[in-house]
Amino acid sequence: MSVSPVKRLILETMWLLDKPAKATEIAKAAGLAFPSTMMHVLGLTKMKYAETEEKGTYKITEIGKEALGLPQISKEKAAEILAYVPVDKSFHFYADIGKPLNIYAAGLGDFCEKILKVDQSSLEFHIRRGDFEAWFSSLGDIELAKKTLLIREQKISRDELRNRFHETVKNRCNELTRIRNAQPAAPV
Repeated sequence: MSVSPVKRLILETMWLLDKPAKATEIAKAAGLAFPSTMMHVLGLTKMKYAETEEKGTYKITEIGKEALGLPQISKEKAAEILAYVPVDKSFHFYADIGKPLNIYAAGLGDFCEKILKVDQSSLEFHIRRGDFEAWFSSLGDIELAKKTLLIREQKISRDELRNRFHETVKNRCNELTRIRNAQPAAPV
């Protein structure tokens, strides 16, 4: 089922916030007016694309993620995404073209730690070029690649970039770890 461009923007914003949020917070993050955002959030809730966590807060549902074209992740897929990769498939950080930093990340968890340590200009260089999105896709994590694209498209300050990007990657690592470690449902 397709959604209007405004509803899609609101769903993407809820997904990017990655936590239950008030409609005012969703409106601000999406750059929309509160009344129309609230109307669309209520519509998305009726469509089961969003749900209310506690009174006044909303979050995207799995059905909402599917509407954005995001695949569901199995335990096996989560383990595959979180696995260490060989050096030739690791992410290698650069300061610029032809200027390697001799720092590499051998997996998503390692990457999450390294982005706190590499120079800010390296993060900006790779985000601007779409390098992180390409590497996340090569790991099989389409969702994290799309979140990174949305971060790149937002006009956020240089100071906020590292924090927002790190928080996004850390939340994704935690989510994948929960999926990987989930106990199978008991037979009925």
